[in-house]
Order: sequence, then C-alpha cells, then structure tokens
Amino acid sequence: MPSVVHRNAIVPRPLARLLLSTLLLAPLAAGAQQKFTHADTLRGSNGPWRSWWDASFYDLHVKVSPADSTIAGWNGITYRVLRPASDVLADAHASALQMQIDLQVPMVADSIVQGGSRLTWTRDGNALFVAIPGAPRAGETGTLTVYYHGKPRAAIRPPWDGGYIWRRDTLGNRWVATANEGLGASVWWPNKDYLADEPDSQRIAITMPDPMVDVSNGRLRSTTKNGDGTTTYEWFVAEPINNYDVSVNAGTYAHWTENYAGEAGPLSMDFWPLAVHLDAAKRQWVQARSMMACFEHWFGPYPWYTDGYKLVEAPHLGMEHQSAVAYGNRFENGYLGRDLSKTGHGMQWDFIIVHESAHEWWGNNITVKDGADMWVHEGFANYSENLYTECQTGSKKAGAEYVIGTRALIKNDSPIIGRYGVNDEGSGDKYYKGGNMLHTIRQLVNDDEKWRRVLRGLNATFRHQTVTTAQIENYIAEQTGVPLAKVFDQYLRTVLIPALEVKVAGGTLSYRWMNVVPGFDMPVRVTNPGHGSELLHPTEEWKSEPTTASSSDQIVVDDNYYVIVKRD
Repeated sequence: MPSVVHRNAIVPRPLARLLLSTLLLAPLAAGAQQKFTHADTLRGSNGPWRSWWDASFYDLHVKVSPADSTIAGWNGITYRVLRPASDVLADAHASALQMQIDLQVPMVADSIVQGGSRLTWTRDGNALFVAIPGAPRAGETGTLTVYYHGKPRAAIRPPWDGGYIWRRDTLGNRWVATANEGLGASVWWPNKDYLADEPDSQRIAITMPDPMVDVSNGRLRSTTKNGDGTTTYEWFVAEPINNYDVSVNAGTYAHWTENYAGEAGPLSMDFWPLAVHLDAAKRQWVQARSMMACFEHWFGPYPWYTDGYKLVEAPHLGMEHQSAVAYGNRFENGYLGRDLSKTGHGMQWDFIIVHESAHEWWGNNITVKDGADMWVHEGFANYSENLYTECQTGSKKAGAEYVIGTRALIKNDSPIIGRYGVNDEGSGDKYYKGGNMLHTIRQLVNDDEKWRRVLRGLNATFRHQTVTTAQIENYIAEQTGVPLAKVFDQYLRTVLIPALEVKVAGGTLSYRWMNVVPGFDMPVRVTNPGHGSELLHPTEEWKSEPTTASSSDQIVVDDNYYVIVKRD
C-alpha cells in the first residue's frame, strides 16, 4: 500500500531521563483508551469457528453492474478440516459445529449450500456463522458455496479506506476497481477474512458489461461472451494469495506483453493502461524492468513466475494486488509529483511502480498473520525505495540520503506494532520509521553482501508463507549474528528514539544512551576528533574515552543511524 504522508511530521527532541519510564508506558495507556469492538475481534482473531478449518481454494464468480453500483455472485470455499469436530466442540463449549464466513454489511447472503443441501446461518455484524452438519474428521475436505448480492461499500479514500471504486475515465468510459487492504476482502466477497489463512490457489471470474475489460490477479484463462451484453473474464491464481489482494480492475484498457529474462527464467510482464494513456504508459512503465532487476538482485527471484507480473492502471493511487499491481500515479515520477524525501532522489523514479511492486516480496510473498505486524509489509517496502535509489544511481550514499530524508515524516505518536487479535495495523510510522530501522540494522551488520543474503534468505525461507514479527526478527538476528532484540523492541514497540548523550571536558568524551528500553546497547558510529570515525558501544551507564574535541558539538554521529544526540 502507498505510504501515508503526514503534513505535520514531528521530530522528537531529547527527553529527560527521569521521564523514561512514564513515556515507555504512554503508548500502552493510549492503546488502552482505544476502543475495539466485538466486530474487530471477530475479524482480527482466529476464533473457535475459524481455527478448525483451512481455506484451500476459493472459486469466486461475480457479476458487476456499474449502472447501479451493485454486484451479485457466489464463492465456492473448499476447505480442509484441521481438527476433529469433537475437539472443537469441547473447546468451544458448544453442541453444534459452526463455520465463520465473513461478509460485511450491507452485502447480503442469499443462500449457503454444501453437498447439494442448504445450510442455515446466523449473522453477527460482518460475520456469518454457518451450521455445519455431521462431525467432520481431521483431514477431510468439503466445499461450501455462498451465494450473495448487494451494493458494496464505496471507497471513501482509496486505497486506505477502500471498497469499490466507481469512476469514469477522461473520455467518459466507465472505470471500476477494488482496493480494500484495511477493510478486508469481505467488503465485497465472502471468505475467511483472516490474514493467517491464504488459499493455495483461486479462480476469479468477473462478469462486466461490454465493452469493459476486467483485469484481475493471475493469468487469464478464458473470455466468454454471454450474449446479453456482458463478458466474463476468468482469471486463475495458481499460487497462494492473501484475500485483500484479490482485485477487480475494469475499464477501457490497452494491453501489451514483454518477456523479462529473470533470475528464475523467462518472466511475462503484462501492462494494462487505459487506452487513452497508452503512449504515456509506454514511456513511464519502462521503469518496471529496472525495478525487477534491482529487487531480484536484493530480494531474490520474483515470487510469482507462475502467475506473471502485471501493472494495471487504476482509479486510485495504487495497491499491491498480487501479480496485478494497481497504478494511479499519473505517469510521473515521485509520489504524485512530489519527493517524499525532499532530497531530489525521489523525483528520479516512479514511487508507485517501485513501492507497490516491492510488496510482491514484502506483503505478498511474505504475509503477516496479524495486522499488528504490518510493519513487515510496509517497513520493508519503504526500505526498498532506498535500495532502488541505490540501484538506479549506483550510489549507496544516494540511497542512504533518500531514506534519511523520509525521517521528517515520522510522527512517533504510537508504536509501530499494533494490538493483536483486533485487526489493528499499528501506526503510520510502520512506513518511514520501519524503513529507517532497517537502514540502521544494515549499519550494524556492516557487511552489504551478508545483508543482501539476509533479505534474499527471508524471501526464500518464508516463501509463500504467513509469518509473525517474531519469526522475522529472529531470522534477521540469527543470520546476521547481531544481537537485535533490544533494537527491535526500541523501534517497533516504543515511540522513543535513542538519544546519545555526549559530554566533552578536559580531553575526555563521555557518552551514554538515554530514552531507551532497559538493556539497550546498540553500537553507533561517530566521528571523534583525534580518533576519526569509530564505533562506540554505549550503554545506559556513562562510558568515556580520550578526545581532542574542545566541545561536544565536534562529536558527529553518523546519520545512517536513526538516533538523536543530546549535547552538554
């Protein structure tokens, strides 16, 4: 998803040591004041009527009617039983087995069928609880089909506050799309709307009025003229996909295909701009090739060779829809013509092509189990912008300047990691602060080839999997050999930026960490007159060493570390 740009970013000042304990608790207090609803819990947690089954295949068929902004269709949910019914019922203290299917109001479920029989259900807010007959055993499979219709929520501020987007292009042609990361896929189709459970594959069959063309995820298997002024476009995703990535993009499209000699072999790259923008797309979207070369170098092979890569023009800013990246950046460099870093580097490339495509590795290949850990998606995608700048310019310094420049957008108003089990995606700092944390860790590793092996290793080890932040943190620490537990705690779980307190007197430099979690001992590189560039190992206790500096202003901390300095 695109970065959230804050107009009034707050850069923290050093805080008095005596306030540390109070400030460490402040995020917890703020979180305690936030109210989460019963619906949030049903959506965000792996409750008893979700945990007993695994979604293995979705067979989604939807007819879209732009004239009245309605949709109707069905989804066949093939599932695998994970636990015997007797155990599930005992744990739930229930007498009858149920399955939770998510379908947000105002969408209406018409009927639910399994094995030719209609099933009964009750609605609890945005969740349907379906009565499952019999006592299925672990390992058994079944297919339950939900028939539904309605007028799905219209996107208010897509893609962040999403749903269906009903627009017309500059020639007056209808243009329809979906974008629903925050709201969830159940805003327009019935499914198990839970990040930790991805289907192994999925069909997406979208029926649109002629002459509209639908572009969805995966590969186009068939195009069927229905004889009633509509056409059905059947797309198939052969590999796992997270629900919120499933998309509709329908309009008056042009199309061309290129073959890319990728790290894992030939890769098809398909481009779908509106026909009216074909020439602009031909000029701008050439950047997708250099993006692919850079990210395959740093992260490993593109994760979806089977399903291909697509860039699709959309009536919103952009979204990381797997194998069908949505693009709405007006065919210009920067973020809608702006450089988020204010360094000039961000105007040398197209933000949406780079950021959203980075999510194919970070968010689509590796997907978090809980929205609270969304920094894994957005922090790494933000950091990818730094790496692309480095690739494009051939300058490590330019990449560093870019990510350092984005620090002005960090608010530090709440922790990056949100609350678990309630679909809380944490603060907007998961973008820029997450990227700067990763840039800082690169300095701690101090071996760019090892760092590249770690990034590639993450994508290979957790390929097509859902993960927790603990898995990502532990992998990075183990593979780098750098103790990072306190670093992750500091940047992900507090709003405090480490402050290096320095004093100079009588030829002695004294230094220590302030505003840090207990036990924080991250090394930091400084320039110390008389010693040059050196790596200090501060703790919360004062340390000292000789210096020829006459004042603390002469002690310069390397900007590549996301820290602040308190001078005497």
